[in-house]
Amino acid sequence: MPGSLPRSVRFGYATGSVATGAFGTVPGLMLLPFLTDSLGIAALWAGFIVFLPKAWDVVLNPIAGRISDRTVDHRGPRRPWLLRGGLALAAAFALLFAGPDLGSRWLDAGWVLVCFLGCATAYAFFQVPYVAMPAEITDSYDERTRLMSWRVAILAFTIMLAGATAPLIRDAVGGRAGYRVMGVVMALIIVTGVVGSYVGTRSAPHFEVRAGAGTLRDQLRIVSQARDFRLLLTTFVLQALATGCMLAGVDYLAGDVLERSGAATILFVCFVGPALLLTPLWARLGTRVGKKQGYVAASLVLAAGALAAVVAREAPAWVVFAATGLIGVGYAGAQVFPMAMLPDAAAADARRTGENRAGVFTGVWTAGETLGLALGPGLFALLLALGDYRSSTDGDAVQPDSAVTMIVLGFSVVPAALVLVSLWWLARYSLGDPELEEVAA
Repeated sequence: MPGSLPRSVRFGYATGSVATGAFGTVPGLMLLPFLTDSLGIAALWAGFIVFLPKAWDVVLNPIAGRISDRTVDHRGPRRPWLLRGGLALAAAFALLFAGPDLGSRWLDAGWVLVCFLGCATAYAFFQVPYVAMPAEITDSYDERTRLMSWRVAILAFTIMLAGATAPLIRDAVGGRAGYRVMGVVMALIIVTGVVGSYVGTRSAPHFEVRAGAGTLRDQLRIVSQARDFRLLLTTFVLQALATGCMLAGVDYLAGDVLERSGAATILFVCFVGPALLLTPLWARLGTRVGKKQGYVAASLVLAAGALAAVVAREAPAWVVFAATGLIGVGYAGAQVFPMAMLPDAAAADARRTGENRAGVFTGVWTAGETLGLALGPGLFALLLALGDYRSSTDGDAVQPDSAVTMIVLGFSVVPAALVLVSLWWLARYSLGDPELEEVAA
């Protein structure tokens, strides 16, 4: 089949999602509770600490993409950065939760901020080249969907592994020591994904296209004029904001609403379990009805699951777990399709112009994703503050009814509304297989 990749390359590339999944999940799940319930930082300040390094990534990601576009190496322009950025990310992540007790909550918070900035910087130089690779290792429209289905399946597995075990490790060890051990274990998981993707793509084909001419500002202007890319990016950023908000709320929902030991782990298993099984089915649906139509369907399922979770205070716990499972079903498709549509946009631009701007496209994309995932915890922290959430150093503070209400809304109604609003932009997206064939011709 023209453009088809060997299974070994699909799997090798997809293992990079072990690194992106672990880093994308654990800080979003654990960092806000670490700041509010272990270091005693007020919710608004904690949200700012979580947001600032991600805001830095928004600026850095297009630069990282531009640098990887222009990298000359016998291994290709992207693979060297997988190793450089990935190993630096693992080291910084191990330090993130490993700070000594400095005797001041603000000094402790400063340690977290500096280390998280280091993580964000290293992650930009891993993630941007990694996400740019599909546009250069296959020229097949459908093969990119298959490649993304492999990636999302491993991403889903990693989310379950990291998201379920991180709270367990923290709780088993206890206190700040629990966070420190958890951070080291997650860093080792990141190393596994980094090395796996670097080694696994060594035999991947590479389509040579000259780097785009002009300054970074010139190329960003060209990318911003790509209408379909712009529409797709807006949709994805709003959904990343919704996902980030839900992710930040898991620990609070488990502890302050469900009040069940191990509920955070159960929520993660319910979230990811269906995705592991149904990701290939989403890919098949996309092949049959088109990526855009599949993306719309997945988004509606995601929004329905979030809305169903609004009954978390009154309904039995199993109802909340079932709603979370429905969220997981939709989330799987809402990852497969945009990730498969992004390289289509970059490849269409390369075919039309003969220049390689995949790194810049990807840099802008990951900057948008990072912004959404950063604003998610920030939005949830704002809701906590509006609900008068009470921070502590032992996690035992009794929360007022207003705070519990905001936790439920932040996990359900607010994310659902964001997903539904995002469909306004997706409905106007028009790039599909026929358009790509016309550009190629």
